[in-house]
Amino acid sequence: MIKQAREIPIIVEQEYNVPVSLLWVAITNLDHMKGWFFDNIPAFEPIVGFQTSFPVHLEERTFTHQWSIIKVVPLKKITYHWSYSEFEGEGLVTFELFDDGDKSSLRLTNVGLETFPDDIPEFSRESAENGWDYFIKQNLKKYLETSLH
Repeated sequence: MIKQAREIPIIVEQEYNVPVSLLWVAITNLDHMKGWFFDNIPAFEPIVGFQTSFPVHLEERTFTHQWSIIKVVPLKKITYHWSYSEFEGEGLVTFELFDDGDKSSLRLTNVGLETFPDDIPEFSRESAENGWDYFIKQNLKKYLETSLH
């Protein structure tokens, strides 16, 4: 059976001009996450079992993000279980880090998009890909170059 587009994992990869230790701090430290990801994350700890929830308002809709950390390998990988209180569906988002001396790279993998309502534009594959490109290739890159470098 051929997978539909929404069933294929979204993968975004980016190289950064910082060591993996700084990349890890940027994606796991609350203060730094607020600088490139969501500025209203109330709490975050890179610990299996940690949970947080916060609303994101887009036009007339609210997307209350519900995250639960399900895997942590310091300096290498962190995986979130990701859902929204207003909508059915659940996904997994994995941030994998790769050490290249004074540089590092990140591979983000998002699975489960097909479990969310297909009549909500923000859950389209194009919207999800654009969102992750924005966060990983633009915001995080700029943040690392200007705030942590």
